[in-house]
Amino acid sequence: MMTRDKAEKGEKLATEVRRQFGAEAMTRFLRTLPSFRTEADIPNRFSELLDRLDRLERNSLGGGRR
Repeated sequence: MMTRDKAEKGEKLATEVRRQFGAEAMTRFLRTLPSFRTEADIPNRFSELLDRLDRLERNSLGGGRR
């Protein structure tokens, strides 16, 4: 069974990881890595899904991919 202190540390860590991955600097860095680049010639269906994801992220988080 997890103690309250361990649970709080886990929650703080999760919050910090989400904050850092949402930072613009991290986004720029990840885009320099080949695995995280989006292809310019992706099929329309995937492009539409990415656009939809952007809209949902903007509405819920006030951010989104750029």
